[in-house]
Amino acid sequence: MARSKGPTNNHDIIVIGASAGGIEPLKRIVAAGLPAAVFVVVHVGEISYLPDILDRAGRLEAQPAGNGAAFRMGCIYVAPPRFHLLLHDGHMMLRRGPRENLARPAIDPLFRSAALSYGASVIGVLLSGSLSDGTAGLRAVKAVGGLAVVQHPKDTLVPSMVESALNYVEVDHCVPAAEVGGLLAKLAAEPPGETFAAPPVVRLEAAIAAQQHSTMKDADRLGELSVFTCPECHGPLWEIEDGDMLRYRCHTGHAFTADAVIEAQAVEADEILWALLRSHQQRAEFARRMAEREKTRRRSELANQLGQRAQEYEADAAVIERILESRLARLGGNGAGGEEEKHDKSGA
Repeated sequence: MARSKGPTNNHDIIVIGASAGGIEPLKRIVAAGLPAAVFVVVHVGEISYLPDILDRAGRLEAQPAGNGAAFRMGCIYVAPPRFHLLLHDGHMMLRRGPRENLARPAIDPLFRSAALSYGASVIGVLLSGSLSDGTAGLRAVKAVGGLAVVQHPKDTLVPSMVESALNYVEVDHCVPAAEVGGLLAKLAAEPPGETFAAPPVVRLEAAIAAQQHSTMKDADRLGELSVFTCPECHGPLWEIEDGDMLRYRCHTGHAFTADAVIEAQAVEADEILWALLRSHQQRAEFARRMAEREKTRRRSELANQLGQRAQEYEADAAVIERILESRLARLGGNGAGGEEEKHDKSGA
């Protein structure tokens, strides 16, 4: 049966977000029979086998979400690579909107759109993952009267995402993955409470993800213009005070939590350092070859000058190498790795 428009008498819209370490908890959840329509966003790269994985893991039918398609109860719909998954007016939308928190598909756009369309009927679920995608979306779900469920951080492979939610959202349930499926089945059968009006910023950000027209005047409504620039497109960033949580969005639409900005800046800094290293190494090699050439022509003064330049360029390269080695050592010491999912380079 296709989903009717608007909120209903049950918590029958379940939206789930996950990143690194989230596949196994997802498989446990879908093993439970859920009397609801379930929508899933996992940070993936160019190829995803997640619909097949979930289809084999449980009793619910799992399939890729389709643009413009109506959805049914008792089915799981998975956001495909490179597209945000949104809900509106009884059907799904796929949009190549701006990346949020370095990801597309991202969790926040799905959660916001579900909150706007289905209010208190929505249950938002966050599982294992890094950074903090999903926190702002879970706040939107709670703002309209929906429920917030997170995997217990001690039960996750990567706890950052659920820890962020616990810091900034009034979470209703925090349980191990083994208990999430049963909890959702119970909650989905219960009537929702009152649906509240969504904050204007939620509506505006949902419109940006849906690629509806916006203007610079619209962007001004997001918050205060900051001194920072967007790590993705280098345009100015607006600073959004979302309760006690700071978020950022540029006019193009790229959105970041504070830790996502730091992560993006770190990636950008690494790219700059590696480019500088390559440039200095090439300059040193070129100067060295030119010095050898001038030696064969018995132009010793010019050869010495070029040799000196080569040594200076090599010294500069050595400084950059030490900086890079120090950064890599710190990452290794913190247990951090290159989580490919958040940079759209891996499959799930």
